[in-house]
Amino acid sequence: MLRAHVRVEGKVQGVYYRAHARDKATRLGVTGWVRNLPDGSVEVVIEGNEPSVRAMLEWCRNGPARAEVVRTHVTWEPYTGEFDRFSVRETPEG
Repeated sequence: MLRAHVRVEGKVQGVYYRAHARDKATRLGVTGWVRNLPDGSVEVVIEGNEPSVRAMLEWCRNGPARAEVVRTHVTWEPYTGEFDRFSVRETPEG
């Protein structure tokens, strides 16, 4: 089992990136969350089996049709199993 922490940069807010990410994650069977960040990027935490996490990372590199992903930064973290689903979180204050 893997855990990836991802920051997605580009035109990724206002294009339904979070909703599409939740839908894709649900189809892939991964858990975690997605949220917009105050700087215009999107943050994603993904947990699951290796093929599903890697498929979700590939999706993050492109996003939905209206997104224009410029760059993704992936940090591998220890798997925790703390999530029971994939959710959309609120944007943190910043």
